[in-house]
Amino acid sequence: MFYSKKKSRELERRVKANDREYNEKFQYADNRIHTSKYNILTFLPINLFEQFQRVANAYFLFLLILQLIPEISSLSWFTTIVPLVLVITMTAVKDATDDYFRHKSDNQVNNRQSEVLINSKLQNEKWMNVKVGDIIKLENNQFVAADLLLLSSSEPYGLCYIETAELDGETNLKVRHALPVTSELGEDIRRLAKFDGLVVCEAPNNKLDKFMGVLFWKDREHSLNNEKIILRGCVLRNTSWCFGMVIFAGPDTKLMQNSGKTKFKRTSIDRLMNTLVLWIFGFLVCLGIILAIGNSIWANQVGDQFKTYLFWNEGEKNSVFSGFLTFWSYIIILNTVVPISLYVSVEVIRLGHSYFINWDRKMYYSEKATPAEARTTTLNEELGQIEYVFSDKTGTLTQNIMTFKKCSIDGRIYGEVHDDLDQKTDITKKKKAVDFSVNPQVDKTFQFFDHCLMESIKLGDPKVHEFLRLLALCHTVMSEENSAGQLIYQVQSPDEGALVTAAKNFGFIFKSRTPETITIEELGTLVTYQLLAFLDFNNIRKRMSVIVRNPEGQIKLYSKGADTILFEKLHPSSEDLLTLTSDHISEFAGEGLRTLAIAYRDLDDKYFKEWHKMLEDANIAIDERDERIAGLYEEIEQDLMLLGATAVEDKLQEGVIETVTNLSLANIKIWVLTGDKQETAINISYACNMLTDDMNEVFIITGNTAVEVREELRKAKEHLFGQNRSSSNGHVVFEKKQQLDSVVEETVTGDYALIINGHSLAYALESDVKNELLELACMCKTVVCCRVTPLQKAQVVELVKKHRNAVTLAIGDGANDVSMIKSAHIGIGISGQEGLQAVLASDYSFAQFRYLQRLLLVHGRWSYFRMCKFLCYFFYKNFAFTLVHFWFGFFCGFSAQTVYDQWFITLYNIVYTSLPVLAMGIFDQDVSDQNSMDFPQLYKPGQLNLLFNKRKFFICMAHGIYTSLILFFIPYGAFYNASGEDGQHFADYQSFAVTMATSLVIVVSMQIALDTSYWTAINHVFIWGSIASYFLILFTMQSNGMFGIFPKQFPFVGNARHSLTQKCVWLVILLTTVASVMPVLVFRFLKVDLFPTLSDQIRQWQKAQQKARPLHGRRPRSRRSSSRRSGYAFAHQEGYGELITSGKNMRAKNPSPPSGLEKTLDNSTSWIENACQKTTDTVSSFNQDKTVKL
Repeated sequence: MFYSKKKSRELERRVKANDREYNEKFQYADNRIHTSKYNILTFLPINLFEQFQRVANAYFLFLLILQLIPEISSLSWFTTIVPLVLVITMTAVKDATDDYFRHKSDNQVNNRQSEVLINSKLQNEKWMNVKVGDIIKLENNQFVAADLLLLSSSEPYGLCYIETAELDGETNLKVRHALPVTSELGEDIRRLAKFDGLVVCEAPNNKLDKFMGVLFWKDREHSLNNEKIILRGCVLRNTSWCFGMVIFAGPDTKLMQNSGKTKFKRTSIDRLMNTLVLWIFGFLVCLGIILAIGNSIWANQVGDQFKTYLFWNEGEKNSVFSGFLTFWSYIIILNTVVPISLYVSVEVIRLGHSYFINWDRKMYYSEKATPAEARTTTLNEELGQIEYVFSDKTGTLTQNIMTFKKCSIDGRIYGEVHDDLDQKTDITKKKKAVDFSVNPQVDKTFQFFDHCLMESIKLGDPKVHEFLRLLALCHTVMSEENSAGQLIYQVQSPDEGALVTAAKNFGFIFKSRTPETITIEELGTLVTYQLLAFLDFNNIRKRMSVIVRNPEGQIKLYSKGADTILFEKLHPSSEDLLTLTSDHISEFAGEGLRTLAIAYRDLDDKYFKEWHKMLEDANIAIDERDERIAGLYEEIEQDLMLLGATAVEDKLQEGVIETVTNLSLANIKIWVLTGDKQETAINISYACNMLTDDMNEVFIITGNTAVEVREELRKAKEHLFGQNRSSSNGHVVFEKKQQLDSVVEETVTGDYALIINGHSLAYALESDVKNELLELACMCKTVVCCRVTPLQKAQVVELVKKHRNAVTLAIGDGANDVSMIKSAHIGIGISGQEGLQAVLASDYSFAQFRYLQRLLLVHGRWSYFRMCKFLCYFFYKNFAFTLVHFWFGFFCGFSAQTVYDQWFITLYNIVYTSLPVLAMGIFDQDVSDQNSMDFPQLYKPGQLNLLFNKRKFFICMAHGIYTSLILFFIPYGAFYNASGEDGQHFADYQSFAVTMATSLVIVVSMQIALDTSYWTAINHVFIWGSIASYFLILFTMQSNGMFGIFPKQFPFVGNARHSLTQKCVWLVILLTTVASVMPVLVFRFLKVDLFPTLSDQIRQWQKAQQKARPLHGRRPRSRRSSSRRSGYAFAHQEGYGELITSGKNMRAKNPSPPSGLEKTLDNSTSWIENACQKTTDTVSSFNQDKTVKL
């Protein structure tokens, strides 16, 4: 506690290199991390505290205490303590197992090795022993142990390359560079050991993109920013070694500052059960008070007459005290309304549902041998109630693999396949790909199916050659040969990697570069170009250009960029080609491909020299330097000649479009929260059909201050409401769930989308703006948050959880998603490209995003459906069982005598009725898994909490009360003054108890037979076997033999044999069963026939389908049409052009191999419309042919 207070007061951090004694006085955290909840000492108290937060556990503990008092207890205490200890132990073991794996993960990370400079020597140390101020050596492909100040590296000028996938999900490389004064230290251990610089910087925080500090060394101050810092979670790439000084360690690192705390998660049904248990206890108190008052009255008016027979002394018991004791006795007797077996059964059912998820072969990813895994067993039914899905983009929706798919060159599209009639056809596995085997540098994973492009290259088409030449020259890629002689490309942008790789396969191979030259191999001939200028990319220019001189002495400007920007700079002679290429780009963008326009310009030598002189002057200018450079770039990038366009696919994971569509049809809203840049996120959203060109408006929030953000949100809302008032074509109803049982509907006309970036979101999440943000976002069909930090992801999830009272799900695959996975009601980790941090923090995990629809629409819906049916039936059967004691109290002098044999009370919930309800809770299903997927609308009852809520509980309670009345009063009336076949009176207490118990077991067994929708052999064995076991146990316990051995424990000797041989007893049992079950049967028949639900209709259709056995047709797929939009997106940041021309990054080491390229995935919005139409048509047709199907 002291440490946490110390941390909260930290305003700035002072760290001295190589001086642990100096740094220890500030009590900075060490590098050990803790993601677990318990340790050996705290497990028992914390876990018990969490478990007794469940009202039911506290309730049973209270009952146990009452049962230990002999004056009021008519039931043995072990009937409560055994199941209570069993439930608590099972839950504790499960929690301990979950936390063990967290400890195991923590230990794995904490025990990683790192080279630390200690006492002038490099020593291997565990990560957890690293201290603030230590100097660490990192080698290529190593994870960074802590937040470091980069001191020196193997690269020129102290540069190093890092991959930040664990932080922001981006796999493109980023550059960090050391201060010139420290980069001179190199790898000289003696000089590094003498380094005693003092860093004064900001306190620990969660801002990944900002760092402010100052290094004091050798009587000089050196400013520090984010470019000098390497964060924990990054991986060193393309750099042999580097040295860094630890600034933040362990929990203070920015990665851990962005990791949310592990939270205790409970389902909405658990929370409702807590409320219901309190209500039931209140109901029992009322019943106890009624019976206690009755006992006091009876004791005062009638009880005195029995004093002689009961050997009471005068004044020993007064009527008030008798009523007080009777109250507690009835509380104990009536507690079986909520038996502890309910919670045992719930845990068993949840465990069964978890195993179904683990065993589902349709969620098994064979390529990586990865099954789906339920990492918790307590949240399954919540999967059937999801309203909001918060998804990461990179590695979750996409494979993070860029693939060159098509291009347009001089007005002709390459990359499409045509049949013999020149009709465009889809690419199939049977289609033969272009053979690149003659190229020794070919990327074997690259596939291209249009042979026309290779033919054009062989024929020497100058436009095609110039197009591919441009792709090989205009980029920031670095190359190196591996030991096998193969070129390895290191890219800052995966888009560029795809384009350079494509050019390489088509014979224009980028070989190497220096600060002054670029060497490429053109169809087998080495050609070196002089690099004259590099006009770098930035978010305003949205293009990049290079100016080169070819061997013939010609000066060429090659440019690629967003079509909306580049088309404005074309020469008038390109107008006709512009129209054609624009149409091609629209077609590419409509298919979800990322597009770039390609153009060039021939430059006059004299003009270039004049322009270059002005550029040199601008570079050394003090005032308005950036503006002057931008103006010169703008000047020379004019009168361009259009060559064509490229189309690159940021390959979606398989099945993403279908999954998004089905979840949308299920009324699940999907929000994309990504650390990637805005253009990339928008393009992927279009590719996934989250954004479409048919949307009324896409609101983009980019304000840089709180005032600007509030104003943009206000204008967006005004526009939205203004559109609603002015237009009337179509409507979409959005449902706001303010409470569990109340839904407020809000009508919004048209489809809208909201896109907001990270810095704007930071202001929007402030207390006075977040309500406006939430209101606008919830009225939009799609929300995309770009450039968000891990903590902001969690804040968005918390915002929706808190103010919308909706069940949320977060899904991601990297460490940057851990905080939102922990914050959401359900967290799902994808075991993908970015390690296992997300999986370890998740509640469920699988390998592909497409499995989400099966998890929710099948397993989630079934789990919710089963759990609700289980609870409804369980409360019904226990009210029917328990309230008979209440009616009996009026006929036994309110003496708290039980109406049943004690053994029947003990075995009722454990043996006679436990297995049938477990079978229903584990195996039941209303419709098949395929129909659950085909009709996503079936998911909506779970979102609205329709299958089990307070109203449903009261219906079950009323049903149980009715059954208890029938069970008690029909046998009571039938036995009143009745006699057996032998003329003897048999209306004794024991015969009455046996008749009532037999009726109860048969009635509840018939009721569960009516409730069961899906029959298996297990259901039959359990239901009919339970009845058989009842009679077997009954005759055994009431036999002469058992009485002879245990006379006190089995007093009902011979009663079963005597009672159940009487015909009138069986007639009473039959009458009781019919009177209890028939009203339910009639009501359900009329309800299904007159007011069928969607589930009822599909079930009837399913039965008809099973009889007819038709072939299952596949859904049609069609190509999506789209109006033209820019699909342009570079995934890297500004500044690499300057590094290339300066030569600072010319010596790259140990590169990683590039990612493979895979097959194309078709996507279409018209497919969504077809799916919607198909679902609507099919469901609407149920009513028309219902008679035939029945």
